[in-house]
Amino acid sequence: MATDIVIPSDLWEEDEETVITGWLANDGATVEEGALVVEIMTAKVQYEINAPASGILRIKEEADTVVPKGAVIGSVE
Repeated sequence: MATDIVIPSDLWEEDEETVITGWLANDGATVEEGALVVEIMTAKVQYEINAPASGILRIKEEADTVVPKGAVIGSVE
């Protein structure tokens, strides 16, 4: 069963969207739970998102994509 990688909706209040600035692992890579897998940027702050589980990373939204809070941008299978 896959575990979604989701843009947090509780880290900032000002912006409704964020940009995926870069994936730190490739699609299909094996990742460990807690490892940094993606960086996102709001208008003011850059955040890093950790893998929610161990397994195979599946990227749904590429770098430089603008996504809303709560969007599913990938998963770990």
